[in-house]
Amino acid sequence: MRKLFKSWWFRGALLVALAGAIWFFTRGARAPEIGATFVARRGPLEISVLEGGSVEALESQDVKCEVRGYQGVKILKIVEEGYQVTEEDVRTNKILVELDSSELRKQITQHDITFESTLATLVDARQAYDIQLNQNLSDIKAAEQKARFARMDLEKFLGDKVTREIIEQVPPDEVSSAVTNLVEKTGSSATNSAPLVQPAAAPQVAGLPARKAESLSEVATNAPARSSGKIDFLQYADPQLLGDGEAKQKMRKCDDDLQVAQREQGLAQATLEGTQKLFERGFVTKSELDSDSIKVDNSVLKVQTAETARTLFRKYEFPKTAEETLSKFSEAIRELGRARKGAVSKLAQAEAKVKGAEGRFNLETRQRKDLSDQLDRCQIRAKKVGMVVYGSGNMNRYYYGEEQIREGALVREQQPIITIPDMTKMAVKVRIHESYIKKIQKGQKARITVDAFPDKQLHGEVTKLGVLPDSQNRWMNPDLKVYLTTITIDTVHDWLKPGMSAKVEILVKELPDVVYVPVQAVTPVEGKQLCFVANGGRQERREVEVGDFNDEFIEIRKGISEGEKVCLRALVTPESKPAKTEEKPPARPAPAPAAETMKVGSAK
Repeated sequence: MRKLFKSWWFRGALLVALAGAIWFFTRGARAPEIGATFVARRGPLEISVLEGGSVEALESQDVKCEVRGYQGVKILKIVEEGYQVTEEDVRTNKILVELDSSELRKQITQHDITFESTLATLVDARQAYDIQLNQNLSDIKAAEQKARFARMDLEKFLGDKVTREIIEQVPPDEVSSAVTNLVEKTGSSATNSAPLVQPAAAPQVAGLPARKAESLSEVATNAPARSSGKIDFLQYADPQLLGDGEAKQKMRKCDDDLQVAQREQGLAQATLEGTQKLFERGFVTKSELDSDSIKVDNSVLKVQTAETARTLFRKYEFPKTAEETLSKFSEAIRELGRARKGAVSKLAQAEAKVKGAEGRFNLETRQRKDLSDQLDRCQIRAKKVGMVVYGSGNMNRYYYGEEQIREGALVREQQPIITIPDMTKMAVKVRIHESYIKKIQKGQKARITVDAFPDKQLHGEVTKLGVLPDSQNRWMNPDLKVYLTTITIDTVHDWLKPGMSAKVEILVKELPDVVYVPVQAVTPVEGKQLCFVANGGRQERREVEVGDFNDEFIEIRKGISEGEKVCLRALVTPESKPAKTEEKPPARPAPAPAAETMKVGSAK
């Protein structure tokens, strides 16, 4: 064996075998560098945008929690998700969701106690108002009567004519025109008298009948009376000037008494003179003469007494009595004014208490009704036929402390609990990246494939485009700009349910006759679009001009001919390694295997 190993021909054969092995492994390593290839095709090419989304109903009834509460309210009972609400359920008002109402019932019990107390306060305030109203009427009626009687006493003493003249001398602010008119209208001797002063506008008193309000609102002025001593009553100390009254009667009596005394004095004087003549002739005695002389002296005294009484009455008693009567009348007028003002003030206070009690009662009534409504809202009843879907709530509900809808979960006001979608109008909502949204227009047709039923293809069209970027994931990825787009499904299917995942392929346009290759066959290098063509056992680098593209293929306008093989993965060498560039290629930046289905412009 050693001799064989040392022979030259054996060594030569070993070297040849080693060289063959090296060549074999080198050729075998280069062949796989070409990798998978694709033959460039010519023909029609559909330009579409593929996106994923979820099936939703275009129209639905959202049932939200309408019970207020900072801590939320607990769900006691809820029908199973997917329950089909029937016409019988709507007719019988079937309870779909029952919320915890124990706290509300406690609040209603406490509020009923407060409500009864408020109602009692309101009844008491109204009764007090009626009592005060009647008391005011009684006080004013008594004051009016006193003023009327004082006026009558003044007219009884001086007469109606002098009374009017004296009252006219009193300043207008001392005697209320309304009171004067009232007294003149009700007075026995002054029913035809004209008003002394034009009556002022009477203030209205709320809550009273028209007659009572007018009576209460005629308030006399409370100004201090002018001193009645400044009125010269002596000028009226003449029976010819006075009316029929006590003063005139007394003056007449004084005058009559004086005249009788003077006549008796004249008669006694004449009798004395005759007796003296008879005494001188001796026909009468001395005693008879003295008796007649005494009678004359008595008559003189009677005349003097009558004259003194007449003078005293006219100079002192008449003005004093007139002034006292006028003062009583003025005081009665002021008392009537005070009574009316006090009546208005007391009635206003009573009315304010009634309004305050009514305000509190109305507030308590509204709160009572609100609590009753809140109690009714704890039971959510069937109002529309359809399938029950639990409300998804806020997508970021975990950040806001919202729980998943279930029995025992806490829900807050305006949080969706269940949704009853309209199954006859279904759609798929997708989010289109901003680089592709300019291609999407309303009315474009679309093919829809539901993940749960991949063998059934649905058709629809774009019915709504978002005007502004969707802000749902703004906090998670602020640089991502996607637009919410709605694709309405043309047909109705019983197996189609809300929430199903679906893929939507929106048909943008169709190129009738173009050369196209897979999108991963085009590689951006230093701002140029390159394809690597399989030429024998190596890759040929070739610059191309691209056009429109879809999720799988891209149009080649120049650089590649029909039938040429392009590599789906470029050979990475120092001279062909892609350089960093800021320009975005029309194709997908990261190539994917031909067997994978990628979503163009996906927001995920």
